[in-house]
Amino acid sequence: MRKLLFVLVFVVLAAAASTAAAQTVPPRQPAAPAAAPAAQTVLLEQILVKVNGDIITKTEFEARQIDEIRRRGQAVGDEELKKLILEITPDLLVAEIDELLMLQRGKELGYKVTEDQYQRVVENIRKENKLESDELFETALKQQGLDKVSLRKNLERQLIINQVQQVEVTGKLGLNESEARGYYETHKTEFTSPAVITLRELVFIVPGDAKSVDVTRDSVTRAKADAALARVKAGESFEALVKELSDAPSKANGGLVGPVQVGELTPDIRKLIEPLKPGGTTPVYRTPRGYGILKLETATEAVVTSFEQARDQIAEKVYNEKRSAEFDKYVRKLRSEGIIEWKNEEMQKLWIARTSPPAGSTTPAK
Repeated sequence: MRKLLFVLVFVVLAAAASTAAAQTVPPRQPAAPAAAPAAQTVLLEQILVKVNGDIITKTEFEARQIDEIRRRGQAVGDEELKKLILEITPDLLVAEIDELLMLQRGKELGYKVTEDQYQRVVENIRKENKLESDELFETALKQQGLDKVSLRKNLERQLIINQVQQVEVTGKLGLNESEARGYYETHKTEFTSPAVITLRELVFIVPGDAKSVDVTRDSVTRAKADAALARVKAGESFEALVKELSDAPSKANGGLVGPVQVGELTPDIRKLIEPLKPGGTTPVYRTPRGYGILKLETATEAVVTSFEQARDQIAEKVYNEKRSAEFDKYVRKLRSEGIIEWKNEEMQKLWIARTSPPAGSTTPAK
């Protein structure tokens, strides 16, 4: 399955896997026994890119693609699989290189994962997934295509990357009162519960072709609507009249419509509803196919959450926005300072398309 997936992505991307320009290195293999025959076949591994001297190979990137497809849990056929690979590959490629750059930065800063740190993380994983015994733990790893050695490598890599992000980016962020209040004032709708109403409708459709108007039938239908409204004003149940007279599908539930946000209503309907209090009815009004009457059942006013009440929510939103912006600047800096040497033209095109600076920026994409 893994080889099939990787073949697909490089067919789809038209990667020149067999060109003479492709650079190769021998994969890591156990040392051969001393008595091995002199003639041996050496398998070669294609390099996609070098990042400050460290390489990313086809096989490594293939594994990341498979992990992402497995994480999504999507069962797809061949055509859907091709589309999915095209969809995920650019972002996975950027993430792979950015993580390698941060890992290199972490090693420059001397970050390491101690045995205690590693064991604590593993214990948390086991507890969260209820893997009490070693047998259950090892079975779960195999289901994810991992063993204890690869798990340790992956966790150490991620822990160092997280430490770089914390020290170099998030640890330098702050939030002051003016930023929080500024966000609140410019995003007040985020902290407002909209006005909501529930209606009942009584609908009269003019018989005939909706594209033309039969004056006589229209007049008869309008008279039926006026008579119904008079009965409502005389005290008859609006719901009972709906069940007796309405031509709309909502007749089955007494004409009930909603709850609906007032802002979602058309301007004409909103104008009819605005003067009403719960229990009130509109005049007879024209519809595209006839006439209607609306009754306001319930109404809830819009509620604005105060700045003090929303303070924690605001802090989280502003912090996340700043973190995203600062992280983007940080990785762009790492990319600009790094030596990124492409060995696969199609992958390089994907990288450039995803990492080109915004319009107006003078920072070149490497």
